[in-house]
Amino acid sequence: MTNKRDYYEVLGVSKSASADELKKAYRNLARKHHPDIDKSEGAEAKFKEINEAYQVLSDPQKKGAYDQYGHSAFEPGAGAGPGGFGGGGYQTYSWSSGNGQGGFQDPFDIFEMFFGGRSPYGKQARLPRYVIDLSFEEAVHGTQKTVRIEDNDQTIKIPAGVDNGSEIAFNDFVIVTQVASSSKFSRRGYDIVSEHYVTFSQAALGTVAEIETVDGRVKIRIPAGTQPGTQIRLRGKGVKHLNGHGAGDHYAIIRLDVPKHLSKEQKQLLEELEKFS
Repeated sequence: MTNKRDYYEVLGVSKSASADELKKAYRNLARKHHPDIDKSEGAEAKFKEINEAYQVLSDPQKKGAYDQYGHSAFEPGAGAGPGGFGGGGYQTYSWSSGNGQGGFQDPFDIFEMFFGGRSPYGKQARLPRYVIDLSFEEAVHGTQKTVRIEDNDQTIKIPAGVDNGSEIAFNDFVIVTQVASSSKFSRRGYDIVSEHYVTFSQAALGTVAEIETVDGRVKIRIPAGTQPGTQIRLRGKGVKHLNGHGAGDHYAIIRLDVPKHLSKEQKQLLEELEKFS
């Protein structure tokens, strides 16, 4: 006896839902509960449940069996015997691609469609791959490139937010990005990290500094008493997300600029300060 939830309940649709309604419900739920987005406990199991429900209800043959026999339609031995489901034994089902009734051509296309990633079992895994070199700025902001593939010039659009090793699927091939490093920034996922040097007096007394981000220069306030290694966070000043919603943050790491050579007066001032510390 199965303990699975009703597939219609899983997708939040009625039994009379059309193929378009099923697909819309599935897409919304898949976006919401994909493990890369939903970090709550049980998100992965819920995502699998959503996919299982859609695989059945989007296939007319499977849907018909499910409507008649429920989950038992897909269990070994279900309806066996004369007059039972499947005739003299149980019937198994496999994904039928390209049925024209709302199913995807490949059951793993949903990963590529929504998340830009590559399913290890989908059609994208079978496409030839070509590496393209990008500057750090081109990867962050996106760009358009003309490349030569199999003796043909192809103009391709690189979306903002790709990283080193990102894969972009086109009809007949996959582009793998190779991103150069930057002398100004480093990257942690969608976050940007830079270093900003201040003098001892600026760190002790506080100051307003202008720093460079991937979207231009901005002013930040460095509080009095800031310690070396402090990270100042600038929300939304990082790399744009590939799905187009939001952006990462920029972290400015405060470093202390210690002069290598001091004048006689500077040394005297520091010695006086040391007496009071």
